[in-house]
Amino acid sequence: MQKRTRTTRLYLIPAARMMIGLSALLSLSAQLESADWPNWAGPGHDGISRETGFADSWPSEGLKPLWTKDIGIGFSSITVSENRLYSMGHVDGEEFVWCLDAITGDEVWKYSYPCQLLDNLHEGGPCSTPTIEGGRVYTLGKEGQLFCFDAKSGTILWQNDLQKLLDVKLPEWGFSSSPVILDERLLLEAGRVVSFDKLTGAIQWMTPVHEAGYGSVAVFTRADQTLLASLDCDGLRILSASDGKEIAFEPWNSPFQTNSTTPIVDGNYIYISTGYNIGCVLFEFADGMLKQVYKNQEMRNHFNNSLLYEGHLYGFDGNSHNSRVVTLRCTKFDTGEVLWTQRNLGCGSLTIVDGKLLILSEKGDLVLARAMPERFEELSRSTFLEGRCWTVPIVAGGRVYGRNAAGRLICTVLPRQSVARSAKQRPL
Repeated sequence: MQKRTRTTRLYLIPAARMMIGLSALLSLSAQLESADWPNWAGPGHDGISRETGFADSWPSEGLKPLWTKDIGIGFSSITVSENRLYSMGHVDGEEFVWCLDAITGDEVWKYSYPCQLLDNLHEGGPCSTPTIEGGRVYTLGKEGQLFCFDAKSGTILWQNDLQKLLDVKLPEWGFSSSPVILDERLLLEAGRVVSFDKLTGAIQWMTPVHEAGYGSVAVFTRADQTLLASLDCDGLRILSASDGKEIAFEPWNSPFQTNSTTPIVDGNYIYISTGYNIGCVLFEFADGMLKQVYKNQEMRNHFNNSLLYEGHLYGFDGNSHNSRVVTLRCTKFDTGEVLWTQRNLGCGSLTIVDGKLLILSEKGDLVLARAMPERFEELSRSTFLEGRCWTVPIVAGGRVYGRNAAGRLICTVLPRQSVARSAKQRPL
């Protein structure tokens, strides 16, 4: 392991551009520097950034990279906490966990271990995204190597081998669930839904063996009871978070055992979606039972989740192996009705920020569009990456981070509205 510590840099705005009071500037700067994206799907576990004040129009020459770094093959997304960035990649038979300075891209620490590439029908490499919580970083390797690191130093606090510990087989595309922290628990879908003590790695409970899925666990509450929703390659499970007891189950099979999305929970409703012409379904969960509201093939998510925003779902419909016919769609959450369709983005991914869709196309274009049900309205576009891009971009501290399958990680800054206008929108 190599370790290196860094001090946080402070960036000052030139005096000629100070159009508001010093206190407002410092307040805005602090908000930008402290904005975190600590786990897969962000702080709200919904793929939506809470940062605001971004401009709709980007420079005609495109967005300039702030820095780039090669981190190894894979599809692990990025997390950011306290100006440190974490992700994973595969290089020459080893899997790497990276900690970088989020502002400069400089290496803070890294850790590697032997691991298969598992490049079945794609480039391979890790797919799970690191989770940061309480000064610790939790990562899951392709073969089930579960680690808890000290976030600052990279010291291993505990580790587990899921195949041996849980007596589960290696999934065809490897373990891909991103760790979810609930109070003192670490939750994973790993051929069993399992709860670990986040401080020690000890198992608290686990479900019987099932065919592993490739998504993560969703946490929600009903009648003061904390519950879990998990989609594996057998079906949708509703579990008690306290002991893992199964409350409800609905079969949901994929022809190639590729269920890879995380359930979307909104009120009493739970939504799941799968590729290969399986489609989507909305359930009402009441009295411990799952009741189907609708089922159709209008949204067939292959890898990346749709995002729920103001009663509408935005997501990519179709499979990666025929990406020229994959479309970005907006559908009504409560009925499944398709409201608009947009082509020529490939099998991409998206995040929502400041009421807009931030889209990374499969070929690496970064696109900004309005998140609205009436129509698709593109606002700006910039070349961002090259090669295959299936991994969701993130926004943290006014910066966009993204990666391609080959492992090129890039950071750029999102243009903002004028400082004066942004300050007016943020009362002191």
